[in-house]
Amino acid sequence: MYYRVRFKDTVRISPDKFNKDLDQVVTEIVQRTFEGTMRKQHGIIVVVDNIEPVGDGIVIHGDGAMYQKVAFDALTFRPELQEVLNAVVCEIVEFGAFCHIGPLDALVHMSQIMNDYVEVDAENEVITGKEKKLMLKTGDPVRARVVAVSLNELSSRESKIGLTMRQPALGAYEWIYAPIEAEKKKEEKEKVEKKKKKRRGKR
Repeated sequence: MYYRVRFKDTVRISPDKFNKDLDQVVTEIVQRTFEGTMRKQHGIIVVVDNIEPVGDGIVIHGDGAMYQKVAFDALTFRPELQEVLNAVVCEIVEFGAFCHIGPLDALVHMSQIMNDYVEVDAENEVITGKEKKLMLKTGDPVRARVVAVSLNELSSRESKIGLTMRQPALGAYEWIYAPIEAEKKKEEKEKVEKKKKKRRGKR
């Protein structure tokens, strides 16, 4: 889920930036320093905005740089346990499928893909159900539920997020909507047949 959070922190401004516009320099440093970083409580910082210097900067003896307190708004993304998310399959591996969920990747283990035994073809990037013949491919949009979250503050890429698609109304969009579309077509066909029968009866 996405959140908007107001942060306060401190940035280091090197001496070669002293002759430039402070607001512009602070904006560039805050964007470079914080965007893409992970905060365990708030999740990954996707983008920062409304950046403001707070008070006067401090110069530390022997450093030469200025340390400036700043305040900024951040759009963060933190997946919550049991949350249902829309995702896109980005990679098929021997043990399951990785999916993009916003700015992070999550794993659907092969045991959590569908209520069926599956065959994984990592070379051709496709997973197939043995009985129902449902297929999952790279690029497929899916709906999944978050079942495990372990965020890594040192490296967002090392965060581990687990998903399941084995519950009702979850899975590849094609699996979810194809039966609904088929039912609609069946109902429409039945209506057409009923109208034809009525016309024949009138004759």
